[in-house]
Formats: sequence, structure tokens, C-alpha cells
Amino acid sequence: MSTPIHDPDAEREVDLRSVWERIAARWWLPVLGAVLGAVIGFALALGGGKVYEAETLIAMGQPFSPNGGAPVASFLTNGRAVAEIIRSEAVLEKAAKSSGLRVRALRGNVTSQIVGQSGPGARATGAPLVTIKVVAAAPLKAEKAADALAKEVIAGTAAKYVDTKIRAFNGQLQSIQDQLDTLAPRILQLEAVVNEPSAGLSSLDTLVLISSLDDAQIRRSVLLSRLSDVRQQLALAENVEKTQVIEPAAAVATTARSGRNSALVGVLLGLLLGCAASLLADPFLARRNRNS
Repeated sequence: MSTPIHDPDAEREVDLRSVWERIAARWWLPVLGAVLGAVIGFALALGGGKVYEAETLIAMGQPFSPNGGAPVASFLTNGRAVAEIIRSEAVLEKAAKSSGLRVRALRGNVTSQIVGQSGPGARATGAPLVTIKVVAAAPLKAEKAADALAKEVIAGTAAKYVDTKIRAFNGQLQSIQDQLDTLAPRILQLEAVVNEPSAGLSSLDTLVLISSLDDAQIRRSVLLSRLSDVRQQLALAENVEKTQVIEPAAAVATTARSGRNSALVGVLLGLLLGCAASLLADPFLARRNRNS
């Protein structure tokens, strides 16, 4: 008579089936544990203390070529640059000084995110919008810290190229306006002489004055056209090319822990404890019956 071959996999299958049957027999214990875990986790989150989040929104600049025809590649268009700037020790120290917070209170409580994108691989195209968030125990300090960080980002990304263009455009506007201011009284004088019938001018003198008046008016028209073009280029540099704050920081109250995450953790722990209680119930009851 042959001896049956021992199959360890068969015993493992029976053991797993037995475990599942013991848990299913007292299914209410895992369910009760999950419910209690969710309630306790959410309650702990609510009692974890109140903090404030202050968030500001900035627009990264998009530099263009001097004639405004083509975009210029720059770190200004990289929203990830903001994360590096606001986490640097030098910037954190300035933000701490402006807000009255300690530097260690800002470390780990300062974040940035590209609007509409998330994740470590997020890449913005063009000039992205970026949020800067600060979490602190005091709302006013959180707002001051977020605004200070935004100011440092602007100072660090307001490219000298764009600032130079703005200064050049302002210089051109002033020069054109000075020429117009000088030209205006001359045109008035010429018009007054030409339109004055008692001036006693000869036909040749009159033609010369009319020609000079036409030249002056043409020059004024050219200057006005240049003035309009430079103003448009200046508006482009100030409103599109340069980094700027779109929305200043405003603090809102929140909890130190996420209620949703705490509840999920509580559900998981409660479910595991309920399953463990289901498995230990039979040995406990059997020992109790033997002792009684």
C-alpha cells in the first residue's frame, strides 16, 4: 500500500480558506472596526489644531525679442523655477523677517504649484500661472510670508532684459513727447501766418510757409504713430513679459491634518483590527469555556 504524498500547497489552501471562513463568520467585527476607525480618525483630525493657508497667484513673464515678434527662451517661462526660489535659505530668511515667523516655521510649509498641472513631471508651456502657498498658525503672518515670497520671486525672475526694455521704451516716449511739445507751437505759428490775410506776404513766401506747415504736420503725424507703437510695446513688456502678482495672499482656516486622509487611515486600521478580532475570537472563546 503506497503512502500518500504530502502536499504543502493543499494545506496552505485549507488554512487560507479557514482564515477567510473565520473572518466571514464574524463579518460584523471588521465592519464595526472600519466604522469606528473612520470616526476616530476624523475626530482626531478635527482636534488636531487649526492652521491657516495663505495663497498668492503670480504670472510668470514671457519675454519677447526687441521688436516683439518672437518669444525668447528663458527660465521665466519655467514654473518649476519658483519652487527652487521659494525654498532657498536666503529667500526663506527674507520672508521670515517680513512676516515675523521663524525660518524653521516656514521650512516644509511653503509650496508652489503650476495652475492646471500637478505632479513631479509637470511642465508648463508659455508663461504659466503659479501659486505660492504658506501654512502658518497666524493668518496675518501667513499672508505676509506668502506676499514676501512672491516679491522675492518677482525680484529673482524680473529679468534685466525686460527691465531694460521698459526703461528704453519710457525713454523713447519721453523723447517723442518732447519733440511733439516743441513742434506744436511751431505749427500754430505757421498756421496763424498762413491764414492771416493782412500779413502782406508774396506768393512765393506764402508757398514756402505752406510747404513748411505741411512738413511740420507730416512730422507730427509720424511722431504720433511712433508714440502709439512705443506705448503698445511698453504695455506688452509691463503686462505680459514681466513677472507680476495676479492675486495677493489671503489666509483661510484649515486643520493641521486632513480629515479625509485621517478617516481613510482609521478605516484601514479598524478593518485590520476587526479581522484580527475575528481570528482570535474562537481561541479566546474556547479557552474561556475550558476555564469555566
